Amino acid sequence: MEIVIVDSSEDGAVIVADAIGRVVSSGVSPTLGLATGGSPLGVYRELIARSRAGTLRLADTTCFLLDEYVGLAQDHPESYRSFIRREFTDHTDIADEAVHGPDATAADLSGAAERYEAAIRGAGGIDLQLLGIGSDGHIGFNEPSSSLGSRTRLKTLTEETRRANARFFDGDADAVPRYALTQGIGTILEARHLVLLASGPAKAEAVAAAIEGPLTASLPASALQLHPHATVVIDGTAASLLERTDYYRATYDAKPEWQEI
Repeated sequence: MEIVIVDSSEDGAVIVADAIGRVVSSGVSPTLGLATGGSPLGVYRELIARSRAGTLRLADTTCFLLDEYVGLAQDHPESYRSFIRREFTDHTDIADEAVHGPDATAADLSGAAERYEAAIRGAGGIDLQLLGIGSDGHIGFNEPSSSLGSRTRLKTLTEETRRANARFFDGDADAVPRYALTQGIGTILEARHLVLLASGPAKAEAVAAAIEGPLTASLPASALQLHPHATVVIDGTAASLLERTDYYRATYDAKPEWQEI
């Protein structure tokens, strides 16, 4: 796992956008895994700016969402499909039909989860998967105790997660859906490159546990320790509880120019 400590989330967004740019320019049919929430917004803004400037072409890209709320129509303003359109894809040359999410409105949610797994496989897997991290260490909607080998499935959201997401529902935690379809940890780990973004002191404890703590289902993001190409991009406040910050900074600063994240 590579730890990149940046001065600001804007600096981190540039680094991650550079990595995405290399993926989409080097592949015939590149695939991106998209996260929602606040953590990836800076990356999406940077990609939009490059797309508008004509320095980044995304038209051949296929995108897969990490998760979706159960019970929200796809056109609901707080569905993750709407979020991604509003915050990213509608402002680029990515075709709307090239953006896929699990069908959380299906009558058969287990069948929808299996179809989503098949769709990811059919696209050749995910080249680069963006991730955020919850204050309890969840990735996607894989809450603490989720199996490290889990696949796309129905999950019940914790009250902590619902409270954290209440800001998207006018501050009303009761309006946050109780269930979601989410890529499993095993599904996430099959992406060729994982990039986790975090900023702010509220994420410091979870970041430290994921990076320097034990591998455990009680802290789902610790599963990144198993991945051969995982990058964590964090600002100084999110890194504040790490014990080896000097080492992480030194190794990143000493990277040869040709070696990217």
